[in-house]
Amino acid sequence: MTMDTVITGARVVTPGGIVNADVGIATGRIASMALPGTLTDATETIDAAGLTLVPGFIDVHSHHREPGFTHKEDIASATAACAAGGVTTTFAMPNVYPPPNTVDVLDDMFRLYERSAVVNWNVNPAGTILEEIPKLARRGIAAFKVFMVVDTGRDYPHMPGIGVHDHGRLLAIMEACAAAGVPLMVHPHDQALMDHIEQGFWDRGERDALAYAKAYAAHDGLIWDSAIGTLLRMQAATGVHLHLLHVQTAGSIDMIRRAKARGQHVTAEINPWALFLGHKWENIERLGSYALSYWVPEQHTPHLWEGLRDGTVDVISTDHAPHTREEKEVGWEDGWKAHTGTPSTQFYARMMFDAAHRGELRLERVVELCATAPARRFHLDGKGEIAIGADADLVLVDTERTTTITDDEVLSKIGYTPYAGQTYTGLPVRTLVAGKTVFHDGVVTGAPGGGTQSRRRSTT
Repeated sequence: MTMDTVITGARVVTPGGIVNADVGIATGRIASMALPGTLTDATETIDAAGLTLVPGFIDVHSHHREPGFTHKEDIASATAACAAGGVTTTFAMPNVYPPPNTVDVLDDMFRLYERSAVVNWNVNPAGTILEEIPKLARRGIAAFKVFMVVDTGRDYPHMPGIGVHDHGRLLAIMEACAAAGVPLMVHPHDQALMDHIEQGFWDRGERDALAYAKAYAAHDGLIWDSAIGTLLRMQAATGVHLHLLHVQTAGSIDMIRRAKARGQHVTAEINPWALFLGHKWENIERLGSYALSYWVPEQHTPHLWEGLRDGTVDVISTDHAPHTREEKEVGWEDGWKAHTGTPSTQFYARMMFDAAHRGELRLERVVELCATAPARRFHLDGKGEIAIGADADLVLVDTERTTTITDDEVLSKIGYTPYAGQTYTGLPVRTLVAGKTVFHDGVVTGAPGGGTQSRRRSTT
């Protein structure tokens, strides 16, 4: 059989371990794996000597900003950054305008992605309208998303239609998602506690980015642990697949570990900023709102890494959240006015490969966290592993190449990265989607519209 493409000479990370093999691709799928040098009949041959082949990363939590906020980012720029960063499937979050909480709005968003996405995609709609949940579930979505915040009516970042803090409504949403057989992602938050905590800072005249960081980390992460404890108890009552976002405290890790031991259907993610940016107070002092996302005090960091190693945490997802410099600069005076979130989709693979290089995680565990587990937890058939019959969404990595991140590399429309100046060992050098190269040696070669929806397999 003539292959469309053969990748030769690579070290291949497979579900059974790391092997030396040639990988043959036909009609967008992995058609053959053979001893090195034995697959010779191909239209295209990629010499991958000295490189490592891994499945494309699957980022289930990313903010692409389109529609409504394309001055920050759009689908084309976000997915180009994905291609450059070794991400072959990316899921969009619903804090766009209009927010996708109805079938009509979601279908409109799908059309934007069909036209503009360079890599594969899906959208996590807001599960805030109960009667829409069954209809949205039939669109092949991988998950619903709810921000556990009070719906303030502001236009950004938590515009009307995506925030629910009332516990009765959250319980009803969980019941509806469970009935539809689709996971519910929740951004945890305890609004009443935060209202009290932040008022104390304001009464003392503390409003800059450093005060904001301290407020959200106050009392050893009280607002996070309180919210996650409540959500875990509600999950036990409903049986919904609950996916917890922004895990960042030792207390949360412990609660999730115990919930899993009880057999609860709970998954969790950690974002790169918790491990590589907001984990050092010096970064908060130097970068202010540019480093926020959130501050993760140092005593929590070892617990996050342990949760990644022992399986308490299931996936690494980016929470890619680009904002303009103007939207960040205001934080030096008022951290509550600065838009929260940090961009990372182009660079988080480097961070994770560096973690393997340093011995923090095994390379196989990095692949599990960033590719295999996201595919398995969200039922994306054919994704997340290198095996015969799987989709040929692949990344070639130079695991020994050390690079320093610079703003000049940034493909996001904002034109900067808070990770500039950080040095990592491990670099994606080629990305393939359905067997077609979309990024090679620093250049995005994939065209907008080349990606397809990574649909969830029905489990109901």
